[in-house]
Amino acid sequence: METKKTGTTTVGIKVKEGVVLAADTQASLDHMVETLNIKKILPITSRIAITTAGSVGDVQMLARRLEAEARYYKFTWHKDMSTKAMANLLSNILNENKGFPYMVQLIIGGYVEEPTIASLDSLGGLVFDKYTATGSGSPFAIAILEDGYREDMSIEEAKELAIRAVKTAGKRDIYTGERKIQVIVITKEGLKEEFVEVKR
Repeated sequence: METKKTGTTTVGIKVKEGVVLAADTQASLDHMVETLNIKKILPITSRIAITTAGSVGDVQMLARRLEAEARYYKFTWHKDMSTKAMANLLSNILNENKGFPYMVQLIIGGYVEEPTIASLDSLGGLVFDKYTATGSGSPFAIAILEDGYREDMSIEEAKELAIRAVKTAGKRDIYTGERKIQVIVITKEGLKEEFVEVKR
């Protein structure tokens, strides 16, 4: 069976004011661009979202399950599930299925009790960090994040850095889109989404 190559670039940054998630909007299959307008960051609650790299169907199913778990948690305990708790739940779900793993690489980010960013691999490996990147363009993106990140950055500076990281990956990774970038910013006030057109 022939392996089909797909790709993307997603990044996550944590600062004192909140969390920034960014991703390109191109969906590719082997050498073909299927669409230039796919959302690769999915809100789970009003304060938590995940980025998607890998199988679209797997990610959509996981997002639906997390959304249901978050609603059940709030119904039971009368408070929002924290980002750390949701990241650990997602890690357990992925690990339970390692015999037939979900083909995903994810970043989960949110601001419930505090700003939190975590990356997860398809087997449930979980790493909490200040910034991270996933997907085929991640080597290019992480270099930009490594060079530009500061703990005292404002949320706007973090947003600009995230956009620059995805934009740079789009120039060097043939599977990452370079025309439009989806950005989600999560603060104490909640979640805001926008799309940034990249000028050529």
